[in-house]
Amino acid sequence: MKEDAKLEQEWLRQTNLIYGGLIAIGVYMVQPFLTASSLDASAKISIVAFAVSIPLLAALVMVNRQEAFRSRLTPSVTVTVARAVAQAAAFVGMVAGFWHITWIAGVTFLAAGLVAVGVHSAGYIRLEGTQEPTS
Repeated sequence: MKEDAKLEQEWLRQTNLIYGGLIAIGVYMVQPFLTASSLDASAKISIVAFAVSIPLLAALVMVNRQEAFRSRLTPSVTVTVARAVAQAAAFVGMVAGFWHITWIAGVTFLAAGLVAVGVHSAGYIRLEGTQEPTS
């Protein structure tokens, strides 16, 4: 039971780092579009995606702080959906932002992002799925 609590706290630390990083990336990537006289489709997609993700990510940081304070994760379906939507929207915003620069950068970022999910999943499964029971 103690290991599960430690794992939950580590998840909270990691997701806070991820959410903060995604917020910073979103703010940074949107800045050039604020003063642009006109925007192409990829720039508009990037802005709308970050308009969805940034507030959700900020709310999730606050939820994480409360979860850390209470030393437990929320069972809220709304929070679970918000996590998926916020992360997906941030990814779409980044892909569209890179696509705005050049389509090959967008495709490369998309492919690298999908590979990164696989790498993370494989590493996580190997680390957490092969634990020996502790007594």
